[in-house]
Amino acid sequence: MAEMPERPQRAGDGIAEGMRPARQTNATRLGTAGDRASMLMEEVVRRENVLAAYQRVVRNGGAPGVDGMTVDDLMGHCRTHWTRIRQELLDGTYRPQPVRRVEIPKPDGKGVRMLGIPTVLDRLIQQALLQVLQPIFDPTFSAESFGFRPGRSAHGAVLRAREHMAAGYRWVVDLDLEKFFDRVNHDVLMGRVARRVRDKPVLRLIRRYLRAGMMADGVVSPRVEGTPQGGPLSPLLSNILLDDLDKELERRCHRFVRYADDCNVYVQSRRAGERVLASLEAFLTKRLRLRINRDKSGVARPWERTFLGYSVTSHREPRLRIAPKSVQRLRQKLRPLLRRGRGRNLRSLLADLAPILRGWMAYFRLAQVKAPLELLDAWLRRKLRAIQWKQWKKWRTRLRELVRLGLSRERATASALNGRGPWWNAGASHMNQGMPNALLQRWGLVTLTTEHRRLASNL
Repeated sequence: MAEMPERPQRAGDGIAEGMRPARQTNATRLGTAGDRASMLMEEVVRRENVLAAYQRVVRNGGAPGVDGMTVDDLMGHCRTHWTRIRQELLDGTYRPQPVRRVEIPKPDGKGVRMLGIPTVLDRLIQQALLQVLQPIFDPTFSAESFGFRPGRSAHGAVLRAREHMAAGYRWVVDLDLEKFFDRVNHDVLMGRVARRVRDKPVLRLIRRYLRAGMMADGVVSPRVEGTPQGGPLSPLLSNILLDDLDKELERRCHRFVRYADDCNVYVQSRRAGERVLASLEAFLTKRLRLRINRDKSGVARPWERTFLGYSVTSHREPRLRIAPKSVQRLRQKLRPLLRRGRGRNLRSLLADLAPILRGWMAYFRLAQVKAPLELLDAWLRRKLRAIQWKQWKKWRTRLRELVRLGLSRERATASALNGRGPWWNAGASHMNQGMPNALLQRWGLVTLTTEHRRLASNL
């Protein structure tokens, strides 16, 4: 391939549209047999595979890496330099650039999570690698592993967990790996990769990606452990490493569910759970050189813990519910938007809220307990009425607007002059009558209970 061709019209999510099953099977055979050292890398740099990887990287977007190149610049760069880059990949001489360090707050507000953002070129190469390695490794993974795998999702993990609880396994061993992505041992991980990949250029490239330095404040620090989140290859590498844990749990005939580094083991008594937790801690330390976070791990009833944002009720047939922490996180996410909405048209604010609320409800559509949704709807409506009351400011404006919304002049006057604050007035009957729920919905408010009912009907 002399240069990168024009943008493809269509390609699949993981494998290029033109990549026939026979070629995928060939990639798997070459990866395991390793008859010719360069053949698997040739699959990586094959035209259709690289085009599919390019389309995926562009669709995902994302911030630039240390070189400042954006996804819009990638095609032009590859047209100029791809011949050289392709040959370096085949020769095993390509060296990735350092990743850019980014810290984001954790969802619980306790500490930060470290991300490593590769350059867009390295994201392209990692995605091309992923598309070839995924068919090799994924069929060997446990059926109880749901994270970052084709055709699997967090919803599948939540439903499987509920199956275990309904079968009578009413205690959960909640494993939390301490700084998992920062503590991965490179030698242990590469040993697992080499079990199925014998292609030396591919192995060399993966190790270089693991060891690529991390740039923060203009200084590049070397990395001797960890596989920072942010690159397309990191999820697959984490599954390859933790597959040993899955196989050990299967060997012991445990009921478990794992999504990335979140793993729950279901047992029938607290005593059994304590025994399992102690033995798994020893296994992870000795075999995978990983540590359990004892503060966050533990043995408890499932309804006392959270798994992927969900919890359950304590009924004999457990019902899925949205965990209180998930509800609190949504409120925290909405509050800045609502504060900025004080000086804006309410319809414009509702247009900004709509995608957030729909996306959140799409994830929690499995919830069977509706009370948190009803409370959230009531809280949001009251917030919106409070914003409207503040925007009216003067009592004459409030009087005029309340009359316009249908209140009698006498009642509107008493309401406008009551001297109470916005939050009190937002919950009072005059604002509920003047701005009823139906009016807010006509203005564009997404009602969580209605959205949940719509999504649940399609399950």
